[in-house]
Amino acid sequence: MNRLPVWQELRGYDREKFRPDLAAAATVALVSIPQAIGFALIAGLPPLMVVMAVVIGGFVAATLTSSHHLVFGPTNSISIILAATIYSFGGIAFDPPQIALVLALLIGAIQLSAGLAKMGEITQFISRSVVIGYSTAIGVLLIAAQLPYLAGVSNVDRSAGILGALIRTAEHLLHREFLPHSAAMGALTFLLFEAIERFFPRWPAEFIGLLAISLFTRLMHLPELGIRTISDEGALAVAVPSWLGMPLGTADLAFVPRLLSAAVAIAILGMLEAISISKTLATRSGQRVNANQELIAMGAANVANSLFGGMPGSASFARSGANFQNGARTQLSAAMSSGIVLLALLFFAPLINFIPVPSLAAHLARIGWKMIPRDQIRVARRATRADAAVFWITLVSALFLKLDTAIYVGVGTSLALFLRKAAKPMLVEYAFNAAGNLAALPDKADRSHAQISIVHVEGELFFGAAELFHSQLRALAEDEGIKVFILRLKNARHLDATTVMALVELNDYLQRTGRKLLISGVSADVERVLRKSGALAHIGAENVFPAGINPTVSTKRALERATQLLQLPARDAEVRLFYDRPVK
Repeated sequence: MNRLPVWQELRGYDREKFRPDLAAAATVALVSIPQAIGFALIAGLPPLMVVMAVVIGGFVAATLTSSHHLVFGPTNSISIILAATIYSFGGIAFDPPQIALVLALLIGAIQLSAGLAKMGEITQFISRSVVIGYSTAIGVLLIAAQLPYLAGVSNVDRSAGILGALIRTAEHLLHREFLPHSAAMGALTFLLFEAIERFFPRWPAEFIGLLAISLFTRLMHLPELGIRTISDEGALAVAVPSWLGMPLGTADLAFVPRLLSAAVAIAILGMLEAISISKTLATRSGQRVNANQELIAMGAANVANSLFGGMPGSASFARSGANFQNGARTQLSAAMSSGIVLLALLFFAPLINFIPVPSLAAHLARIGWKMIPRDQIRVARRATRADAAVFWITLVSALFLKLDTAIYVGVGTSLALFLRKAAKPMLVEYAFNAAGNLAALPDKADRSHAQISIVHVEGELFFGAAELFHSQLRALAEDEGIKVFILRLKNARHLDATTVMALVELNDYLQRTGRKLLISGVSADVERVLRKSGALAHIGAENVFPAGINPTVSTKRALERATQLLQLPARDAEVRLFYDRPVK
C-alpha cells in the first residue's frame, strides 16, 4: 500500500492542498454530470450505468494513477465504439448493459495486464497521425449521431449503425417527418450555451445551461409537446454503488469472441489517451508520471466498473484539463469529484430526469465539434506524405468501417509506411581519384578493377531492410574482380536474425567462389548478435574487427587483413569504396 501514488500524497497532505483540490473537484463534477448523461444517450445505455462509471471508475483510477490531474470516466470515443459494438449484436438475445459490463471486464483485464507487464511505452510507436484521424472521425460521428435527437425523430433503426441512422434521419427530414419543438429546443440550447460562455466565461456553461433548461422543461410541461427527456431514455434513479459480482457467466461465453476485437481496440485507445493526457499535463505542471502506473489505473478502474454496474471508461481530455486548469494539486481532487457526483445523484436525480434529449444532443454536438483538432489536422496533412496518408486512411476507415477495425487499419498503415521508408538502403560507388581523395565515380565505364571493396553501411539493418541490403551486396559480389569484401558496419544498427542470415549467406557465396568477407567497425551490440547467433564463428573471429575509439582503425586493420589474404603489399592493393547515399 505504501507504494500507491495516492498514499505518498496523503503523507504530506494539508489544508493548502485540500482547498484547491476541493475547488477543482467541484468544477470537474459539474462538468461530469451532463457529460455522463449525454454519453448514456450515445451508447444507448441506462444513465445510471454511465454515472456509476464516473463514481466507481473515477475513484478507483484516482487512487492508482501517478498523475495529479488525470480524471477517468466515460468518454466520447469509448461511448461511440461501445454503441457500434452494441448495434452489431442486433437481434441477438443479449441486452446492451450486459454487453457493456463484459466489455468493461475484458478491457480492464487487457489494460491491467499491459501495465503489470510494463508495456506502457509501447504506445509511443503508434503514430500521432492515427490519433488525429481517429479523433476527427469520432467528432464527425458524434455530431452525426445527434441529428435524430435534435430533429425529434424517434423511430430510427439504430441497429444499422450511426451512418445508417443518419441516412434514415435524412429520409425523415425530406418527408417532413420530424418534431419542430425538438429542433427548437436544440437551437435554444445552442444559443444558451454560447451566451453563457460569452458573457460569463468562468461559469460551467453545460451544467448551468442544462440545469436551467431542466427547470424550464418541468415548469412549462414541455414533455406534453412530445419533447423527450432523460426519463424517457431510462430514468436516472437515486442509487448508491452496489456490488454486482463477476459479469461473465457460462451463458455469456458465447459472445466473448465477438467482443475481443472491440475490447482490444478500446484498450489500446484508452492506453493512448491515458498516457498522452498524463504526459501532456505533467509537462505543464512539472510532474513526473509513470506510464505503466497509468495503465494499471485504467485497467483496475474498468474491472471495478464491470463489478459495480458501470460502463467502460477511459481518461477524459475535457475533465482532466478542467482539473488541471482549476488548480488541482493531487490525485485526491479526482477522488473527491467522484464523491460529489454521487451526492448529486442522491439529491438531484429527479431534476436531472427532466433534461430534454434535444438539449443533450445539442450539448454533445458542441463537444463533437470541439473534438475535431483543426490545428493538428493541418500539421498531419502537411508534414509528410506518409502522415497525410495515415491521417486520411484512418479517418475514412473510422467513418465507413467498424471503429475498432479503424484503429488496426490506422496503426498498420503507419507501421507499413515507416518500414517502407526505413527499408531502403542505397549503395553508391566511390573510388580514389588521382589526388588520392575519395570521390564518386562519374561513369561506370571508368571503374577500375579493384580487388578490395569497402562497403560502408549506415542506418537500420532490421528484417525490412535485409532483403534489399542482401540483394545489392550480391549484385556487387557478381563482379569476380573483387576478391575481398570489407563490410563496414560502424553506423549500422538493429541487426536481427534476418540480417544475420543474409550475412552468412553472402559469406558462403563468396567462399564458394574463392573470395572472402571481412566485417569492420563492429559495435558491442552488433558483436553480441553475431556471437549469440553463431555467425561470428561461421564467418571467423579473425575476419571480424570490433570498432575502436578511432572510427577508422578497425577498417585499416581489415584492410591489412585483406592485403595479407591477397598476398599483396597494402600500397599495391586497389581499393573501391561504396557509401550509402542519404535518402531524400
